[in-house]
Amino acid sequence: MRFLLTDEQREFGRSLDALLTAADTPAVLRAWAAGDHGPGRALWGRLADAGVFALAVPEAHGGAGPLPVEAAVACVELGRHAVPGPLAETLAAGALLAGTGGPVAEEWLPAIASGAAVVSLTLEGYGPYAPDADAADAVFTVTGDELRLAPGPGELSASADPARRLFRPEPGGAPVAKGPAIRAAARAAGDTAAFATAALALGCGEELLRATVAYVKQRTQFGVPVGSFQAVKHRLADTLLGLEFARPLLYGAAVELASEVSRPGAGAGSAEGPPGAGAAVAAAKVTAGEAGYAAARTALQLHGAIGYTEELDLAWWLRRARPLRDAWGTPSVCRARVLEG
Repeated sequence: MRFLLTDEQREFGRSLDALLTAADTPAVLRAWAAGDHGPGRALWGRLADAGVFALAVPEAHGGAGPLPVEAAVACVELGRHAVPGPLAETLAAGALLAGTGGPVAEEWLPAIASGAAVVSLTLEGYGPYAPDADAADAVFTVTGDELRLAPGPGELSASADPARRLFRPEPGGAPVAKGPAIRAAARAAGDTAAFATAALALGCGEELLRATVAYVKQRTQFGVPVGSFQAVKHRLADTLLGLEFARPLLYGAAVELASEVSRPGAGAGSAEGPPGAGAAVAAAKVTAGEAGYAAARTALQLHGAIGYTEELDLAWWLRRARPLRDAWGTPSVCRARVLEG
């Protein structure tokens, strides 16, 4: 099958690129890492106005989705610009609550779609940490067939990315929903989080490659740009191939997710859960995550020590690549899931 984005989808990506280019995201990142969420929340509102968070919320709850292909387009741009905040987690919460239904969905889904609510979450089997829980209006936790609203962000843990702060949510909190549908909704949410993280990783890798190509054209040795050296060209070409190989897997997973949503009797709350999307998402996640991390290694090698200094904005992307690779499914976990699928 030949898959191409439509003109409308491409224009959506270009409009987000223009919005984020004007937003000075490195300054937003620095403020977010220092605990000042004001600039980040303001940017979050502009992204919501552009329709980003509505993509994961059903139309019945004020959203436009679920639209996985458009969500992939958006998350690639968010990753290219290193937008801070629990982006994948908020999109995943849309899938979780859509599958859960009931009063909790009625309360939170319209707020997610409009950008009024920033949400983080933890799911059983994906680790105990909720990214950026201190900036979230709600932190949902799923254990077994119970969905709870955490009473607080909890304890801050060390993170390789200072603008992606990890919290272990406070235990307790009354269940806001129970039943077998919670498990199926959590599976859909886990797939959504992994899928969005794969797109963020791909966008991060694209920006690292772009910045590195620009740098090796300017830096000279022996009177010529270092980008003219054969070894440098080969390293950049390998990085590009990795990213381009990941792209069709990402959009293939988007098509698979969209097919599951449209399949009669399926959806986030289906008792059986998506039968085919999980393996496709895992393949996209491991490939995009590894490609983004490889782009970070290339960028650091070709920039040299200046690459990780605070003076160079590139450091924020370098720090983000590995956490994105490992979040919502490490490479080994994703490979195992592909084999099982």
